[in-house]
Amino acid sequence: MQDKENSAPRNGRRRAWFQNWLSLGGAVIAASSIFAVLLLFSTELFLPRSNPYMGLLVYVLAPVFFFAGLALMVIGLRLQRRLRPGGRLVVDLTRPRDRKRLGVFIACAAVFLLCTAIGSYQTYQYTDSVQFCGTMCHVPMKPEYTTYLQSPHARVACVECHVGPGAGWYVRSKLNGVHQLFDVMLGTYPRPIQTPLGNLRPAKETCEQCHWPQRFIGGIDRTFYHYLSDESNSPFAVRLMLKVGGGAANGTMTGIHWHVSPNFKVEYLATDRQRQIIPWVRVTDLKSGKVTVFKTADFHGKVDEAQIRTMDCLDCHTRPSHRFLSPDEAVDAAITSGQLSRAIPWIKSNSVAILVRPYHTTDEAMQKIAAGLRAEYPRAAGIDRAVAAVQGIYSQNFFPEMKADWRVHPDNIGHKISNGCFRCHDGNHATANGKTIPADNCNLCHTIMAQGSGTQLRKLSATGYDFFHIDSTYQDFSCAQCHNGGGGSVH
Repeated sequence: MQDKENSAPRNGRRRAWFQNWLSLGGAVIAASSIFAVLLLFSTELFLPRSNPYMGLLVYVLAPVFFFAGLALMVIGLRLQRRLRPGGRLVVDLTRPRDRKRLGVFIACAAVFLLCTAIGSYQTYQYTDSVQFCGTMCHVPMKPEYTTYLQSPHARVACVECHVGPGAGWYVRSKLNGVHQLFDVMLGTYPRPIQTPLGNLRPAKETCEQCHWPQRFIGGIDRTFYHYLSDESNSPFAVRLMLKVGGGAANGTMTGIHWHVSPNFKVEYLATDRQRQIIPWVRVTDLKSGKVTVFKTADFHGKVDEAQIRTMDCLDCHTRPSHRFLSPDEAVDAAITSGQLSRAIPWIKSNSVAILVRPYHTTDEAMQKIAAGLRAEYPRAAGIDRAVAAVQGIYSQNFFPEMKADWRVHPDNIGHKISNGCFRCHDGNHATANGKTIPADNCNLCHTIMAQGSGTQLRKLSATGYDFFHIDSTYQDFSCAQCHNGGGGSVH
């Protein structure tokens, strides 16, 4: 008899959780969060790649709703115990009114579950989008997002390169994303964003899913158009045959892409974070096992194997999707495309000069660029178009709020503004017996087919011309020693 008396209250307490509308609503919210988690995990299972923000949805947002639902259940129970004498909050299915309310409640709960399913999936898709990656953290990611939209990879989703498939890299990206979230919330993110990224997965798992160096054969004919910093903005072009090379089916690699040959392994040690100073290089012949070490004469440090990097695509293509053009490059491109008129005297040098001035904000830069150019050319035809072009160059390549521009993000394709190729091909890296990394033969990677302007560009040479400088005798030195991309250097 005592057992029955004791059991009745316990059963009553269990039923009491669901004998009021507030607790029932909380139960639906808690159940919906569990349903959303199961739906997200199912979506992740059947899609071809992982979402780096899956952890944010499952481990942050879903628990918020789950515990909110539990809280409502507890509040409903406490209110029920307090207000039960008056009959409020009690669900009595013997009453038609409560049965009607229950029907409405079930219908609303079903609609809520449907909205939860749709909302969870849409949120999952949004967090996987380029817009989320580029605009969610507006200030820190603005430079990367803006330059990405101007890049050849603008149709490739951010997560394709920054995450890719696989559980291991998904976990890494999730942990890194949590760290970045706190940096944004606390305002402790670096200005500018530091590159190269230390946690970026190997290029073979990202870049080479679309680009296949072993199938690149032959060369590429490219013409680079430049304009001198003189009154008439004189054109000067260089037409090159770039020996990108590649490998045939027999494994022989030639040209620039020899550096990622399947037959050789190229490793190096950089002494700075941006990998611009490379005093030590090791080349391993994977067929014979022969190892050759090149190092500069002033390098006497001990080589830490943990700091050695194996060369891949991103050691030359340092800015494949987030390239910050230098003022020289950007103004040259604007003149070539017709956005800036060569008919405006000194427009090349004046545009470069006004772009490199220090500005505290983008708004300040826009105002001072317009005022400066209009003061310089008060009656010039096409000045409004020129102002818009130079402002466009600034807004796409300069970000003073993040202290980001071409100076802090070097592009190592070529060797004109940054050392690029000359980080190793400078003639100063030698073996113990005096063998050096080739440096004195420009035709190693490209052939100058024509250079100059007008009829000079029609005088093609199959064997190649020696490079000639505009106003001085060219010697065998790095272009970047004089050309800094924004100092009005002669091109």
